[in-house]
Amino acid sequence: MSFPATACCFTPNQRVALADLPLLNYADFAAALLQTVAEGGRIASYFGRPTAAGLEIFALALRDDRRGRLALWRTRVGAEFDALTPVCPQLHLFERELAEQYGVRPVGHPWLKPVRFHRPWGGAVDLWDRKGACSCGQMDFYQVEGEEVHEVAVGPVHAGIIEPGHFRFQCHGEEVLHLEISLGYQHRGLEPDLIGGPQGRTPYQLEAVAGDSSIAQATAYAELVETLAGISAPPRALQLRALGLEYERLANHVGDVGALAGDVGFLPTSSFCGRLRGDYLNLSAELCGSRFGRGLVRPGGVVFDLDDALIKRMCERLAILEPETRGAIDLCFDTPSVLARFEGIGCLRTEDAEALGLVGLPARACGLARDLRQNYPNSFWAENFGDCLTEDSGDIFARGNLRRREIYAALAQVNQILRRLTAGPLTQPVAALAPNSLAVGLCEGWRGELVHVALTDDAGCFERYKIVDPSFHNWSGLAQALRGQQISDFPLCNKSFNLSYCGFDL
Repeated sequence: MSFPATACCFTPNQRVALADLPLLNYADFAAALLQTVAEGGRIASYFGRPTAAGLEIFALALRDDRRGRLALWRTRVGAEFDALTPVCPQLHLFERELAEQYGVRPVGHPWLKPVRFHRPWGGAVDLWDRKGACSCGQMDFYQVEGEEVHEVAVGPVHAGIIEPGHFRFQCHGEEVLHLEISLGYQHRGLEPDLIGGPQGRTPYQLEAVAGDSSIAQATAYAELVETLAGISAPPRALQLRALGLEYERLANHVGDVGALAGDVGFLPTSSFCGRLRGDYLNLSAELCGSRFGRGLVRPGGVVFDLDDALIKRMCERLAILEPETRGAIDLCFDTPSVLARFEGIGCLRTEDAEALGLVGLPARACGLARDLRQNYPNSFWAENFGDCLTEDSGDIFARGNLRRREIYAALAQVNQILRRLTAGPLTQPVAALAPNSLAVGLCEGWRGELVHVALTDDAGCFERYKIVDPSFHNWSGLAQALRGQQISDFPLCNKSFNLSYCGFDL
């Protein structure tokens, strides 16, 4: 199916001149978005830009197909506009974000409240507290009333080193009737700080959006800048970016399987995967000097290269790590007592995952084939990515087993990259960025899709930079998966999603 006729359609490596992007009235804008979602598309990014005439809203949509086309719409609203959330739930956080950032009101939004608890940008009217931003977490929470219904509040301070987040459960006995999640405790004001860039600090800021996804975030940023500059990274650079991404995927998926095993008290896999995660992080360190891949990817290409001796050493190390990894993980998934804690727990229905706009691993665990390497491949993944891996039960087992399958696929991929590296340069000079334009950077990180969108001003500097981390979509999925579950299953279910707090908070 094609996008509605009102859409500006383009591919991820094309920049869009803002003068060529139609300005729709809000009714036509809303109709196009709702039609797109009804026909199987989804909203990947939704953000505002203040102008003298009012707030402009941009909506970016994509489809889970192999055509690789994006759709873009623009509209303008005043102080109030009709909320689309009641008929399109995947917009609920985006519309709350607009209200918080710009002081506009989506009329009819079912649960309008802060997302990150900050003052509106540019001195706009504060909807939450006329005297200033309300304190983080100070807001109304949904309540279930009834005999023997009780409330359990967890966080934002947790045991161990977990990041801050507040979870409020409405329970009847041990059964969770509703979970509401409140984040924003780590809000850094990153998006407004990117305005006026790119600057020398910009790549470092983007690598720190979510520290366990540094390479993925840097790749999305680099591809966006390359599009605005009208260049492409050399083939060898694209291969090394892919290698770094797969090392990042291996380290995090292996760590997550170990954490799941630890949460059910299965110590052999927990202990082994803790060590193996470190081994994969060390491969990233050998590639670029950082265990988290920082400094590898920059606009125009990559900074570090591999020589023959290092390639040989990596291949030898992987030959040892692969059987150890398979042994530790298969032991976990072959143990009946472990499977009894994974199967049928934290189930999420496919229709709910689709309605909420879930992405990445939680979506694929519900049978949704959502992987940007398949749907929107760059020149490397177009020729080197197989079928999108999915599970269909939507439970903890599905999310865990999908990690296992993706680990094995990543191992095959890194071995192939190391043995087939193309000779050639590592970087391409980056020209001045196109003025008054829009560009998109897409990357499938280990959690799911990362979407970066930038608008440039007359000088070719960032006028607006919007980041959508996969966790922004998926926290709602975790809340939905807990309904009807035992509250004692929450830590395990939470671990099976393993979402980012700082990636959401920005």
